[in-house]
Amino acid sequence: MPWWFFRRRSRNTTPAQSSSGWLPGEVALPRLQGSRRYLQEQPYLLPKDLGEVNRLDFQHYILRAALHGNYLAPLQQPRRILDVGCGTGQWAFELAHQFPQAEVVGLDLEQVKATTSPPPNYRFVQGDILQGLPFDNNSFDFVHQRLLFLAIPQAAWPTAVQELARVTAPGGWVELVEASIAPKDLTPSGAVTQRLFTLGGQLAALRGIDSEGVVASSLDHYLSATGLIHIERRQIEVPVGEWGGRLGSLMALNFREGAKALSAPIAHRFTITEQEVATAIEEMLQEFNRYHTKYSYIVAYGQKPY
Repeated sequence: MPWWFFRRRSRNTTPAQSSSGWLPGEVALPRLQGSRRYLQEQPYLLPKDLGEVNRLDFQHYILRAALHGNYLAPLQQPRRILDVGCGTGQWAFELAHQFPQAEVVGLDLEQVKATTSPPPNYRFVQGDILQGLPFDNNSFDFVHQRLLFLAIPQAAWPTAVQELARVTAPGGWVELVEASIAPKDLTPSGAVTQRLFTLGGQLAALRGIDSEGVVASSLDHYLSATGLIHIERRQIEVPVGEWGGRLGSLMALNFREGAKALSAPIAHRFTITEQEVATAIEEMLQEFNRYHTKYSYIVAYGQKPY
């Protein structure tokens, strides 16, 4: 990797400031960059398009393999299940099949994957956790939310988790699954990998998104602050790269596609060309195998008191 990749600097690396940590007018991305589609009025950093749908689907299978299932909370027979930030709906579809007696609701900014045959006990609701959930108090026996660390500004997390707890029924469970864009959560890792994640973190910080891994490390505290009990927290390490077998290869593909999705915004914001970013991504893949890199996911869940 050329020496200048490590010396380029942002045109403006000072985070935008607001009470929510997000000022759309300051750091909004173009709606279209090349063939990718981005949301202009949301802090969400990744695209909303077919390419991202495909990445989210195989990311789902990675997490299911890493967790040995779709959740860790000790569920019994939930009657109503909510998936906040449901993405492609794959997690919710599988829960609907697993619990056919339950109503399963997927909520997201928009329905990103049309399906002609969703499970009969599944329905989609359009909504935004940052604007509050469109459900009554005590509505769901299981409320699930995962990998919104690039979508919810860091300052908004305590309020967002409070919303999850509000709509959870007494005795019900809230489960959070998160990770981070901080280089420290890829260990061990090479210089190019660290630099790419640093650039991604700088872009995230400009949009109020956590770039230091604070959110992932605070999940149990967020849950505790809402009054939930029986809180458990687990760190799941997943290999990244072909050295880690099939799961590691899928994780490397996940990072490659995620980095490619951010390459245009990084090039747009920083004085780096998309080709330079593409070259760095390929070097990152080699570093994963050279260093036997692992990535950490954090899972935390808690129960609402009766």
